[in-house]
Amino acid sequence: MPQPSFVLPLLLVSSLLACSSDSDECDPFTFEQAPEASTTHVLCSSTTCGNGLNPPTAGPHCSATLSCQTYTAEQNPCIWLHNLEHGHAVFLYDCPDGCPDEVARLEQARNEAKVGSNGVRRALITPASGLPHRIAAILWRRAYLADSADPAALRCLLRFQDQDAPEPGLACSP
Repeated sequence: MPQPSFVLPLLLVSSLLACSSDSDECDPFTFEQAPEASTTHVLCSSTTCGNGLNPPTAGPHCSATLSCQTYTAEQNPCIWLHNLEHGHAVFLYDCPDGCPDEVARLEQARNEAKVGSNGVRRALITPASGLPHRIAAILWRRAYLADSADPAALRCLLRFQDQDAPEPGLACSP
């Protein structure tokens, strides 16, 4: 027996509603905001950079910025804090014996960061000693810390790129 002509549209609508009610991959992750912090420029040699968190996510910083690339030597946090102010993502790792798989996951996340007006991905990766976990992904006033980089968590954090940055959307040099 033929089905009434309204059954097919109803089935289509119900399947679309079912898809839209699926949970978002970001539901399990929360990235709390650190309190507002100063955007004051200080000397790059200053020991008063940052907001007192480990790693710092905001606060007084150097007037210079880093190029958005992957570094093999640890970079001065006072400098990369200025990158955060511009809405850049900073990915850190603390692996004294090396962790190429973790760095590869950070590279993948870096490739998903927003692109500046000059075509350069607005993110950098650098080793950082003394982290409380092996991995840190940071935006201005937000951080994800873990012992192993979760690609979904990194994607979800990048949804906040530029959201809280005092000078969002600025391009990064290659």
